[in-house]
Amino acid sequence: MTAVARAFVPGHVTGFFTVDRADDPTKAGSRGAGLALSEGVTVTVRPADAVAVTLNGESVDIEAVERVLDALEATVAVRGVTDLPVGSGFGVSGAMALGAALATNELLDRRLSTYELATIAHGAEVQAGTGLGDVVGQLHGGVPIRLEPGSPRHNEMDAVPTRSRVEFQTFGELSTSEVIGGETATISAAGERALSRLVQEPTLERLVASSRQFSREADLVTDRVYEVVTDVAEAGGEATMGMLGQTVLALDTGLSDAGYDPTACRIDPTGATLVAPPSDRTLPE
Repeated sequence: MTAVARAFVPGHVTGFFTVDRADDPTKAGSRGAGLALSEGVTVTVRPADAVAVTLNGESVDIEAVERVLDALEATVAVRGVTDLPVGSGFGVSGAMALGAALATNELLDRRLSTYELATIAHGAEVQAGTGLGDVVGQLHGGVPIRLEPGSPRHNEMDAVPTRSRVEFQTFGELSTSEVIGGETATISAAGERALSRLVQEPTLERLVASSRQFSREADLVTDRVYEVVTDVAEAGGEATMGMLGQTVLALDTGLSDAGYDPTACRIDPTGATLVAPPSDRTLPE
C-alpha cells in the first residue's frame, strides 16, 4: 500500500447521445460521441479515518464517488482539483468517480484491472443519475464513439482519429439527472440518427454538425447557446452545444473569432491515467 495515489481524468464533452436503460447499471448507458479534453480533474486519494470528498477545496457529496468507495470497501479521503466548470457538461462527476477508482485501487492494492475499475465507476454514475457515457469516454480519451451502451465490460467503442485545438465557454448549468431521468424517446431517436451520420463519415466536423442537429431535434438547445453557436457560424467557425450544460464547444479558434473569451485546450490523446505524486511526501490538503 502506498501513502498517496493520484489520477488524472480528462474532461469529456458529449456531442450527442441516446439513453439506454437496463436493470444492470453496468449494461445501461448510452450510444453517442464526444471529445475528451486536455483540461480535466486531478484526483488524489489518501488513507483516512472516515470517508471525505472535496472538490477544489470544498466538501462535496458526489454519490458516484461514494458508490465507488463502497464497492472497493475503501475508507479514504478523495481530493479533486479542476479548472473545469462544474455542472456544465464536462463530466466532472464521472471524472471524480473514475479517478477515485483508479487511485484507490493503487493506494490500497486492490489489484483490479482498468476495465474492472471503469465498470465500477460507470455503474456508480448510472445509479447516481449523473451520467451515462462520460466514464467510458474519459477512459479512452481522444474522440470516442460509443457504438453500444454500457461499461467497458459490455460496450463497443470506436473513435474519430484526430487531434485538434478546441475552445469552450459556459453560460450556465443544466441538470443531467432531470434530462436523462424523464421521457427520453425523442432524445434517443435523435441520438441514433446523429450516430448513423457520424459512422458514415467519422470526422470531427461531422461530429460537430451532427451534434448541432441533435440538439435541435432533441429540443435541448437553449436560446443563449443557439445565439452563440450562430455567432460562431457567422464568423466562419464550427461550434455546438456541450451535453448537458449551457456550454458551447468550438473547433480551433471558433469562439475567439466570434468575439468571445473562451478557454482553449486540446483533445486529450490518452484518457484517464495514474500520475506520479510530487516526490516530496507532503501534499496540500
